[in-house]
Amino acid sequence: MPSDRNLTYRNVMEALVAEEVERQFQQLQPKLARYLSKEEVTAFALNRLPALYATSEKGWRQQSIRGRRDCGTQIANVVRQAIVAVQRDPLRMESPLAPAEDSEAQAALRELKVILKREDITWRNLPEVVEQALVKTARGEITWQLRSSVHPPSRPGAPRPPGWTPRHPGWNSDLYKQ
Repeated sequence: MPSDRNLTYRNVMEALVAEEVERQFQQLQPKLARYLSKEEVTAFALNRLPALYATSEKGWRQQSIRGRRDCGTQIANVVRQAIVAVQRDPLRMESPLAPAEDSEAQAALRELKVILKREDITWRNLPEVVEQALVKTARGEITWQLRSSVHPPSRPGAPRPPGWTPRHPGWNSDLYKQ
């Protein structure tokens, strides 16, 4: 069962199609296999097959058995059709989708790495890292600067936040004391 995603449900058909794509790519001439995109073949095939979702390990095993038994021949045929279709598709040279890592969430994670000055931040350790930063802030071990006060306005003539200066003193400024 794939473990790279933190979903509570997964489509078993994706794994079955990926296996079949690998098997059929191994049988292709090396030059043709390099020319084709496994991702495009897989997406083409998945769009023509039923989904088989599972929410548990047992469900994953049952859906895998069911998928191989009931859809094995169909999967092989659809993957074969996908290989042929992708070879002929003039749109296949289009720009591929950006990986999921470049989503807004990943952009936010990159920003947190900069703000917290920690390159080791991942989604798994983020709560712990933020908690450590908050504890250190409460103890006075670290101070923060407002992001808008560190960076000038993004466009010329944009209004500046109250108290904005090129080198803002941070949270210890009189602006934040009550």
